[in-house]
Amino acid sequence: MPIVTIQVTREGNTPGTSAVTADEKARLIKGASELLREVLNKPLEATFVVIQEVETENWGWGGLPVEAYRRQKALKPG
Repeated sequence: MPIVTIQVTREGNTPGTSAVTADEKARLIKGASELLREVLNKPLEATFVVIQEVETENWGWGGLPVEAYRRQKALKPG
């Protein structure tokens, strides 16, 4: 019984959204489940997928909160 945990930041990917949409979550669940079926021959009904949305202030990258890291990266050339 595989359990897949997908962690994403809580922010929208399209204008007017502030989180992962229900459709995007459904696609993630389907894709992860199908990957385990294809690679490990695990039946779809035996696979559990958990999606955790994390506020960006609770996500760090490169020693900084993610928003600060993104600002810093945007300032660097190349």
